[in-house]
Amino acid sequence: MSQKTIAKSLIIMLVLIALSNFVVMQVYAVDVKIISISPADKTGEIGEQVTLIGTINTTNGMYEILFNNTKVAWGFASENNVNCSFTIPPLPGGNYTVTLRDVNASTDSLPSWFYIKTAYIVKVDRPPYPSQLQEGATTINITVSITGGKANTHYAANITVKTPANETYWSLIPINTVDNGVGNATLLYPEHFEGNAHTNYTGTYMVYFNGTLASDKFFIGLTDQAEYHRGDTVKIKAVGYSSLYGTNVTITIKLGNKPFVINHTVLSDVIETNWTIPANALIGNYSLSITPKPNAKKVNDTQVFAVPGFKTKIVPRNLANETVASVFIKVYDHEAKETYNVTSGSDGVANIWLEKGNHTFTAYFKEVKVGEAFFSIPYIHEELNLTCQLTNLNIIVVSEQNPSVRIPFVSLNLTATYITELDGGEVKRESNASQTDIEGSAKFRTLILNASYRVIASRYGRTFYNETLVLEPKAWNSWEIRCPVKPLTVNVIDANNNPISNALVEIQETIGGLYNSSRTNHNGQSIFHCVLGIYTIKVSSRGIILNVTTIELFDEKAVTIRCPLYNLPIYVRVVDYFGQPIPNANVTLERNGVQISSKLTEANGLAAFTEIGGTLTIKVYLDGQSQPASSVVCSILEPRSETNPIEIKLSRYVAFAGILLETAWFATLVLVIAAIIVFVVLEVARRHFKR
Repeated sequence: MSQKTIAKSLIIMLVLIALSNFVVMQVYAVDVKIISISPADKTGEIGEQVTLIGTINTTNGMYEILFNNTKVAWGFASENNVNCSFTIPPLPGGNYTVTLRDVNASTDSLPSWFYIKTAYIVKVDRPPYPSQLQEGATTINITVSITGGKANTHYAANITVKTPANETYWSLIPINTVDNGVGNATLLYPEHFEGNAHTNYTGTYMVYFNGTLASDKFFIGLTDQAEYHRGDTVKIKAVGYSSLYGTNVTITIKLGNKPFVINHTVLSDVIETNWTIPANALIGNYSLSITPKPNAKKVNDTQVFAVPGFKTKIVPRNLANETVASVFIKVYDHEAKETYNVTSGSDGVANIWLEKGNHTFTAYFKEVKVGEAFFSIPYIHEELNLTCQLTNLNIIVVSEQNPSVRIPFVSLNLTATYITELDGGEVKRESNASQTDIEGSAKFRTLILNASYRVIASRYGRTFYNETLVLEPKAWNSWEIRCPVKPLTVNVIDANNNPISNALVEIQETIGGLYNSSRTNHNGQSIFHCVLGIYTIKVSSRGIILNVTTIELFDEKAVTIRCPLYNLPIYVRVVDYFGQPIPNANVTLERNGVQISSKLTEANGLAAFTEIGGTLTIKVYLDGQSQPASSVVCSILEPRSETNPIEIKLSRYVAFAGILLETAWFATLVLVIAAIIVFVVLEVARRHFKR
């Protein structure tokens, strides 16, 4: 093999390698990389959420998130984009690698990092609300935990509890972490705490883990619950009263300025008694206190509990079962002999808190009583439906002559007159305006039954109906109004005031679109019966519009429509280059590309027509020709008589001796004749001089 051949082979191989690398680069144009990790400081505690954003090579391919080489999340990319969240796994505190893997391409990103910090947790086991711990409680569970700590390490936790009197009690407890750096321990308050710890005070107790690492709290009360309802038993317990043995203490429960007093004789260190929430108790926050206070107590025994009632959803509905907004509801509590007020919102719902017992609900709409109902609380259903004597009204406007014809765009004004039943009573009037739709109907909703109504109907500002109506207690009231019909006589005449028979007369109401049509009789007359309105009248014949006009029809009316374009005399004169008449030329009239008439010119070059005017195309055909010699578009708006005909000049032709010649041939003939004449003259002159 020659050196030249070897060199060529090496060059080809290098080119192929470069091309293959370029192709690979194009296939994997998107890098596998981590763009960002949130939180931005890449630091967090076990159990917290971390969000990773990145890209992979494989479009819509599968990815995995590796945290310290352990898979913590996986999914599929959106095109080449990765956006996923994962939970920090239980591992000892410290720095760890985070890697994004393209599973399909078996490619990993450059590793990023995340730091797991140590978390200190203290949690008090409290009873679920509204239950609460009471004075003298001895088994309050406190759990302390460490996550993200060092693996297999002994920690000393100093747990302190501060009472409402700022007394502090403490307990040292060991916490031993396992391989993943997590450790837990549980202790009881006050049992496992030093310094005669207790729960003898009412109020909030703060719990701390090594002072400031973590905290929680719990509440000690005099009652077993924070909330009660009528008829519930309030269990009262207080401790630390041994110094008052044999004496009476006063337990006072107060709502506002109304107290309930219980006298209790102290027979031990503990005061325990029950009190039943009265059947007529009002909703509110009640304060409970015990006096006198023992000297040993640094905090007064005072607590607040609530009688909140039950959330009650009142839904006022009209007779069509539709919710109604702005209904004022007076709720009378029979047990408490109190009245509460509430108004339904834009969604037609009124929310109120009511206690156990019987209640009367009275509904007012626009200060008129529209409904009353009796319910017992708590109500067994989710909603308390309050039916109101409110109805809906559908007004339909029809033609007086033909009730099947609905009249759209009729202006309606409905006036209601009623007497209010709140604030002493007052006569009120209010009006609602509407307009019939394309179906000729208009709807008025939520109308008071105990009212008188007057409805006024008008078109174009002209009132044609003004009557009272009475509504019945049902979902929908329907009321029909008949629009008056007025006779309309249309007389159609031509330019000479002669009646035009069999003309098509079309009338259409301008806003409602009501339509009718008729053909004129032999007297050129059409008669219509139309509802009140403004109408456009269009007259046409043989599909050609003769005239269009607009009229107002509010009374009986006759209108004359003059159609000057109808049956116009149209004379067409065809002449040659010199203006001489051309007989026997075929003249045709066309309208919109359709031939409507055809005639031959007389000896004087005239063709006479009687047609409807307007825009016409006049074409002239010569004998033996299929194409017109001339085509002219004319707007004919007046008669064209024999004295002022439409002249069509055929400049290409000359009439000569009864023969129609083309102008060029005629010119040639003239030249030939002239040449002959010149030749003859010259020849004669020559012979004359020769003699």
